[in-house]
Amino acid sequence: MDRFTRLREAVVGMCPTPLALSVVVGVLVISFLLAVAVVPRVDAAGLTPEQVVKLRAVGGVVVSPDGNHIAYTVYVPRTPFVDEDGSSWTQLHLLDTRDGSDRVFITGKTRFSSVGFTPDGQYIAFLARRGDDENTSLYLIALGGGEAYRVLSHDPGIAAYSFNGDGSRIAFLAKEKPDPRREKLKKKGFKQKVYEEDWRYTRVFVADFDPHDGAGEATMLELEGNASDLRYSPVDDRLALTLAPTPSIDDHYMYRRVRVVDARSGEILTRVENPGKIRSLCWSPDGKRLAMLLGEDIHDPSPGRLTVVDAAGGELTDLLPQLFDTGDVASFAWKSPTSIVYVADHGVWTEVGEVTVKGKAKVLVKKGGPILHYIAMSRDGRTMAFSGDTPEHPRELFVMDRKHRRPTRMSHSNPWLEEVELAPQEVVRFAARDGMEIEGILIHPLHEVKGQRYPLVLYVHGGPEAHHSNGWSTRYSNPGQILAGRDIAVFMINYRGSTGYGIPFSKADHGDFAGAEFDDLVDGVDHLIERGLVDAKKVGVTGGSYGGYATGWLCTRYSDRFAAGVMFVGISDNISKFGTSDIPEEMFLVHQRTRTFDDWDLFLQRSPIYWAGQARTPLLILHGEDDPRVNVGQSRELYRHIKIRTDTPVRLVLYPGEGHGNRRAAARYDYNLRMLRWLETYLNGDGVKPPIDLEYPLQESSREVELGEED
Repeated sequence: MDRFTRLREAVVGMCPTPLALSVVVGVLVISFLLAVAVVPRVDAAGLTPEQVVKLRAVGGVVVSPDGNHIAYTVYVPRTPFVDEDGSSWTQLHLLDTRDGSDRVFITGKTRFSSVGFTPDGQYIAFLARRGDDENTSLYLIALGGGEAYRVLSHDPGIAAYSFNGDGSRIAFLAKEKPDPRREKLKKKGFKQKVYEEDWRYTRVFVADFDPHDGAGEATMLELEGNASDLRYSPVDDRLALTLAPTPSIDDHYMYRRVRVVDARSGEILTRVENPGKIRSLCWSPDGKRLAMLLGEDIHDPSPGRLTVVDAAGGELTDLLPQLFDTGDVASFAWKSPTSIVYVADHGVWTEVGEVTVKGKAKVLVKKGGPILHYIAMSRDGRTMAFSGDTPEHPRELFVMDRKHRRPTRMSHSNPWLEEVELAPQEVVRFAARDGMEIEGILIHPLHEVKGQRYPLVLYVHGGPEAHHSNGWSTRYSNPGQILAGRDIAVFMINYRGSTGYGIPFSKADHGDFAGAEFDDLVDGVDHLIERGLVDAKKVGVTGGSYGGYATGWLCTRYSDRFAAGVMFVGISDNISKFGTSDIPEEMFLVHQRTRTFDDWDLFLQRSPIYWAGQARTPLLILHGEDDPRVNVGQSRELYRHIKIRTDTPVRLVLYPGEGHGNRRAAARYDYNLRMLRWLETYLNGDGVKPPIDLEYPLQESSREVELGEED
């Protein structure tokens, strides 16, 4: 019995009249046809781009104070040619940990963020722009269900919020209001921008709060700098936050410093002079301490040191100095006033541990299971929730409590994925040319025959303060399982400079950008060639941001080794990059360690444009036109150099309205298809430069639906 027949027979039992039956069956016909367009077609072997478009993933996770409920969000991508273009929708789910029931709390074409529980656990709070809202507002929805209602609005919108211990006060962040005079002039056509001077700072506001009546009149605290990471003390009227000198992204990365302030007067009570990058600021349950993830020093690329400090001031203490050479803490939560549970990255794996404020640590969950990314905890410390993924699925909700002694998967956002045959994934280790051990993830060709050689695509992560884990990797910019299903191997290498291996490894590329770090990539390819898996004449490379830099470098400096390249928002000219990026200090302090104007030759010679004259690798270059991190001129430069200096196939594709990575569904789908077509053409195809236009299978699916509706 097919799906439509089952639906029809079910309806007959509910609708006794012919009129009702005809109406409902008609609706079901349309619904079924629409479903054909939006439900991914399941292929037995490998993923398709159209299925990747549909992949859902768990986002934020939060546990109610009593541990009885877990609220979590699911990102639902829009469907090109069906939905209006844009970034993903958001669903809110609520899991009852007592009986395991899971219900969708908020669904539909909506977007929201910053989900949390009120301190009494009776309401779920979130930020959204709904109905007639002109700006992002704070909403509550009762735990028992019902309609969400607005409790706080502020012009020009709320960026973050935090309740005090009993929920009677709220603090929130919001940007300064636009200058009224400038706004009037804009309407007359005067839309000029004064670069890095006409900042609008993020300020701290506090107000009385009642879940029924909402927030009272808000008072702005007079604090110098741009505020972020707002946390209300659980026991009194203090706020912990970070302040940066300006709203620039460079200052946000490198110069945010922790402050404890009086929530009534704004007086600074404690100054914590953290030495560099910071992430995840949090009060202890008794309000005596602050825990945070920090960089070891100003040159540490990643804030992965779990550090505590007395909230009244004092010395910073690294609770896990044993991770200095081996890993980084990714997330943590207070279990008690003297104990913290954390998730740590150890190379391609994660582990869960517990450490006291005196530094006594133990492992709770050993390496080798799902890759966990975030931890949330109940007030009594007995219920933990994580977002996590495996090689078989994207991020889902995992729970660990009295009933589940290990992180246990509780959500299934893509049930259809279980019917797709995925290629095997392997952790690979090899020695670089200088003897350093390097680790990576290899996705084998799905139909691999022992002894046969296959094409390979090297996918390079960005940062370089990032790393590949042995979890789910396939997405619009990472061909992963799509290429593996077409019998092209994919190798993802954690080259030196990657995180997850301790501080010395993450600093191993400092001052040697595009040097040994990118040699590691070539050495990894050679390792797979020596293993007998890879055809040396059919090796491609792709990546975005710093991975785009690597792609440009390998397609010019090592062009004789690569048969195809797809470069995304990548660096091509380190000299012009200095003058056009919004992170020049971060690039200097945690990567290059040398100023451009102190060594022009070094910066030029470590740029793909310097080697573009010898480029023989067909290169597809893609970039968002509004990228503030890596200016679109970087892609234009490399395109022009290759175009003028060689006869090598090169193409530049720009995405209007996109920044440092594509957010909208159409741009992501287009990117994925162009990347795949380019790589397959030059690795397995006829080697003839593809036409500029694409065929979009999703468009054909939508046309079939339209024809079905007309019939």
